[in-house]
Amino acid sequence: MAETIIVDKNLSIVEQYEMIIPQIKSLLDKRENLISNLSNLTAVLKQTFDKISWVGFYLFDGEKLYLGPFQGKVACTTIEIGKGVCGASALRKETVVVPDVNKFPGHIFCDADSKSEIVVPILKDGSLFGVLDVDSAEYNSFNETDKKYLGKIIEILSTKIF
Repeated sequence: MAETIIVDKNLSIVEQYEMIIPQIKSLLDKRENLISNLSNLTAVLKQTFDKISWVGFYLFDGEKLYLGPFQGKVACTTIEIGKGVCGASALRKETVVVPDVNKFPGHIFCDADSKSEIVVPILKDGSLFGVLDVDSAEYNSFNETDKKYLGKIIEILSTKIF
């Protein structure tokens, strides 16, 4: 079955998020494979927002984060909890917005083109499941709007996969 996501690049960022949220709700299905759901979600985000250079999931195996489905350049395969932006978000269990990755202590440069980043934790019953990692090749690409809406998208994902 072919899936189609409707995107209007002329809309504001808020309007684009508002447009894709119902589509994400209908796309994700807990009866489907986890990897398939995560893969489609990365595709929706990459397809919708031109500012995204890399988007993907790092999943928690009980000790570290390991690379899951993503869209973008080849990436780091494992990240220690507390290391880099992903590890910091995982440790704190909170969203981390980094306007300039060069100013983030211990940033892990999986993609040398990355200039800014946002990482949203995924929790299952309060426990870490993984993180959504979103990078941009431009500085200051992510803000409170992205934090709000990516948080909503992760909430939707959590209800659809758990």
